[in-house]
Amino acid sequence: MGSSWEIGIEFVLEREGGYVNDPNDPGGETKYGISKKAYPQVNITDLTIENAKEIYKKDYWFACSCDELPFHFAIAVFDMAVNMGITKAKRILQIALGVTVDGSIGPKTVAAAHKASTYVVKNLLSERMAEYTRLIVNNQNLAKFSVGWAYRVISLTILIFNGGKK
Repeated sequence: MGSSWEIGIEFVLEREGGYVNDPNDPGGETKYGISKKAYPQVNITDLTIENAKEIYKKDYWFACSCDELPFHFAIAVFDMAVNMGITKAKRILQIALGVTVDGSIGPKTVAAAHKASTYVVKNLLSERMAEYTRLIVNNQNLAKFSVGWAYRVISLTILIFNGGKK
């Protein structure tokens, strides 16, 4: 088994794919999951996979303190940050752990994650699915992504509960 980072980035890149410019995607022009909306200074069409990994590690993995979280939470939070945004990922983690929801993964959140049962990650994944439902209710154009989002969460659940093995 690889490190949490290696497993997480492989999972994300397999799902984010190559270049896409879908008018219904709020991120706009996207490659490897890196969007023009989030990174207006990046030439998306010329983005390399190595550049994408650097962005993910610095701006998502470390920004969500995934390096300090147990495997199951690290993988779940990282993928959620990529797909839903860093702020939502942090808040949903805190909701699942039952700690103060302040959007900051500090020592109390990290400690709670280490004390929590692996099965608490199910609460996190359920809350993630509920957030997708809220997004679709507020913007019907996003409904076309619902099957893909559900499949992504199911695949992530399998990966987590198989200890990182596909």
